Amino acid sequence: MSLAVPTQRSEAKYGLPEAVVFCQRCVMSNQRPCSSVEFRHTKDRRHRTLRFDDEGVCDACRVAEQKEQIDWAKREEELLRLLDRHRRRDGGYDCIVPGSGGKDSAYAAHVLKYKYGMHPLTVTWPPILYTEIGWKNFRSWLEVGGFDNITFKPNGRVHRLLTRLAIEHLLHPFQTFILGQKNLAPKIALQTRVPLIFYGENEAEYGNPIADTSSSLRDRSYYTMRNLSEVYLAGLSIPELQERYRLSLNDLSAYLPADGHALEESQIEVHYLGYYLKWTPQESYYYAVEHTGFEANPFRTEGTYSKYNSLDDKIDGLHYYTTYIKFGIGRATYDASQEIRNKHLTREEGVALVRRFDGEFPERYLREVMDFIECSPERFLELCDTFRSPHLWKKVEGRWMLRCQVA
Repeated sequence: MSLAVPTQRSEAKYGLPEAVVFCQRCVMSNQRPCSSVEFRHTKDRRHRTLRFDDEGVCDACRVAEQKEQIDWAKREEELLRLLDRHRRRDGGYDCIVPGSGGKDSAYAAHVLKYKYGMHPLTVTWPPILYTEIGWKNFRSWLEVGGFDNITFKPNGRVHRLLTRLAIEHLLHPFQTFILGQKNLAPKIALQTRVPLIFYGENEAEYGNPIADTSSSLRDRSYYTMRNLSEVYLAGLSIPELQERYRLSLNDLSAYLPADGHALEESQIEVHYLGYYLKWTPQESYYYAVEHTGFEANPFRTEGTYSKYNSLDDKIDGLHYYTTYIKFGIGRATYDASQEIRNKHLTREEGVALVRRFDGEFPERYLREVMDFIECSPERFLELCDTFRSPHLWKKVEGRWMLRCQVA
């Protein structure tokens, strides 16, 4: 097992393992947090992290291994039975596909409509700040791909405030986007009475527990609530946001999950399409290029070597930079690990790419994002330093350095 232990005992924040371990197959470490219920995220939350087995292999690599043993023809038959139960012939929508026109949502919506004969309604919680290529791909998704769409644009003043507060309290620039991405589609399903929702691949493909792959259904805890007392936005409770920032419940309603009781009564089902169809991000990219006019960036994405992953939002780069600060895991690590699992890179190639690109500072859109959220770059960098975990970082001649790096 690839094990690196700091020379002296240092505090590990966020409930992270004190000893840093790297997977024997990919380049991911045991510091990677599992996806969790976003509206319960507080500063003191202890993260559940990526599990490694006795052979030093992470759960995500084991999921990739198991995918090679699945009878995908049989899974497709299961999908057809599910679709037939919901298929409509009266001109109505029979499923919802959330997305913003990236490669994965483009693939999911297109294959459901044109291969399986469904009538998807696409639903979009837009990026915080669209990139030029992101906006172009969104338009192509609808115009070239051919889909109806509902886009919900939240209150700009509230969105700006909550995004800044999420950075200040959680160092989490992406939280307002994730909240909408996970919560909007079930709420639209309730309003439109479309009882079938498809997301792409299960989070277990990237590090959540293997047991999550046993069903096609998404865990309801991700997108439902029973009462407001369990909800935190930007790390703050609803009463605190109302009192300190004079936000009304109406201001905050867009970010809240769907009512659990209403969803149960409606019998809405939220499925992972990747349970039924073998999901490979690079293949989704090729498919989206061919069928919906998707385009990669003409330039390399900051922090990594790729040009087609997560292109929509100008805040993406800051999001991955903050995961590097909090967990020692940058954008190149995420990309390389996924491509190693899909046999598009060797581990040695992945190590070299991570060493070269991980932690690269996202300069391209920094000023625009900081102006939008009304935060100075200097303030952002100060916050980054307060969120560094001592067991991951040390200062060498005035510069922050990771204590442990993949090898």
